[in-house]
Amino acid sequence: MKHIVSIDQCTAEDITRILDRAELFEQEPDRQLLNGKVVATLFFEPSTRTRLSFETAVSRLGGRIIGFSDASTSSSTKGESLKDTISMVSNYADLIIMRHHLEGAARYASEVSRVPVVNAGDGANQHPSQTLLDLYSIRKTQGSLYDKTIAMVGDLKYGRTIHSLIEGMSHFRPRFIFVAPEELSLPEEYKQFCYDHRLPFIETKHFDEEVINNCDILYMTRVQRERFTDLEEYERVKDVYVLTNDMLADSRSNLRVLHPLPRVGEIAYDVDDNPKAYFIQQALNGLYTRQSIICEVLGINVPN
Repeated sequence: MKHIVSIDQCTAEDITRILDRAELFEQEPDRQLLNGKVVATLFFEPSTRTRLSFETAVSRLGGRIIGFSDASTSSSTKGESLKDTISMVSNYADLIIMRHHLEGAARYASEVSRVPVVNAGDGANQHPSQTLLDLYSIRKTQGSLYDKTIAMVGDLKYGRTIHSLIEGMSHFRPRFIFVAPEELSLPEEYKQFCYDHRLPFIETKHFDEEVINNCDILYMTRVQRERFTDLEEYERVKDVYVLTNDMLADSRSNLRVLHPLPRVGEIAYDVDDNPKAYFIQQALNGLYTRQSIICEVLGINVPN
């Protein structure tokens, strides 16, 4: 039985296979490969894009969906443990897709589940399906995953998409520029990961044209209010970096602006019409990538 709970379990070959299969789904997304399969989407934490793209992926593959998008409608409000919830849902579904606010919840679920588990985000820890769609977007826009300079801007402390993308790109000789205020700087464990894997990086508090003009991918993130216990600290840093269209004037022709969404002011609306803005297409790529992930964990062959 195969789970996807963390991007670090994927080798370069795994990533390439999943992205190649996603290309097939982009060419033809409607394939009846999940006939007779039931997929449970358990979202203990709010989500729009991740939940809807997973559910659309299941629907376009011909499967059926059960689950909840609001934990307040589940028995967890009655005190039911995560173990019992997962054990119960395992009776009904062929696959569990879960988002949870607690770090490590997805790995624990995979240990007690009788069916495959896909992590749709666990706290500030991991978001492997987002990373795979990010990798798909990078490869599609750049022609290759290898030897790219990626600037990551904003909330690097709590941003699980940041943490997962660092690990996912580690196979492909990346260079990183980490842009964050001190309060939201990258945790030491991920800097150590870069050292251990010989991934060159620089850190800066300054977000300007010098950063933008020296990268291939500009990965913007929002400051996540829900991760802060001190709202005064959130107010101090929430608007610290804002990308405007003028700032892209002298950037590389191949530059693409990515964002895991939702955005909350960190990308001005005048960027939207710039051909280098790719975050809406990036979200669409999530459909094809998540179709591929579902087939990966269920061992379903996708014909060319």
